[in-house]
Amino acid sequence: MNNSISFVPTMGALHDGHIALIERACELSSTVIVSIFVNPLQFESPDDLAKYPRDLLRDRNIALGAGATKVWAPSYEEIYPGEITKQSSGQLGTLFEGAERLGHFDGVLTVIKRLFDLVRPDYAIFGEKDFQQLFIIKRWVSQNQIPVEIIAVPTIRDADGVALSSRNSRLSPAELVSAQVINKALRSKSKDEMRKVLASEPKFELDYAELIDEETFGPVTAKTSLSRGIIAGWINGVRLIDNMRMEADQ
Repeated sequence: MNNSISFVPTMGALHDGHIALIERACELSSTVIVSIFVNPLQFESPDDLAKYPRDLLRDRNIALGAGATKVWAPSYEEIYPGEITKQSSGQLGTLFEGAERLGHFDGVLTVIKRLFDLVRPDYAIFGEKDFQQLFIIKRWVSQNQIPVEIIAVPTIRDADGVALSSRNSRLSPAELVSAQVINKALRSKSKDEMRKVLASEPKFELDYAELIDEETFGPVTAKTSLSRGIIAGWINGVRLIDNMRMEADQ
């Protein structure tokens, strides 16, 4: 095993999706650092920030059990010791998730820059579930020539196809059944069919359901080789997002 450092930044509330990220990091490096920091800059409301689940002892045990060599839970002062220099996610940061959560992706990039500056990893591991975030981070790393390789890990799902998320803990068993409609919609053959499937679930409140070009995050065109369905909405006030690669001729 080489002497490289693999880094898995998290906000805690770890689940099997995070474990998959840590296990991938262990395949790449002998040193695997997992950070746990609930970043206030990426929350759109104080209420949402306050509701975010926190259990550091549980998270530490999960991370170490998955193979992490170090679990780092920095304080706010460690991450933001003085005036905060905001990073910009550009126009893409105002679309889709960014349209609903103004400033969210700027907050993500701002904390990622601080974490990268402090950890200086060779690899940083992110999940495909937050596909817009993954795309924005990859683009930002490339544009700023940051010497870290971004590694993507496929979305981890439960037995019913629901993408794992820390927010799922706020759903009742019946609401988790309703959430299965998102996975069903992503297996559709067109955007219209995707939206029709979503409309069949009365508990699901749609925000967006679109097809995007994976290489540009723009609309699918005749030149698109890889397209991806992206969906976001609410069930009983809990925001859920998911995505899946689809055929390019939609």
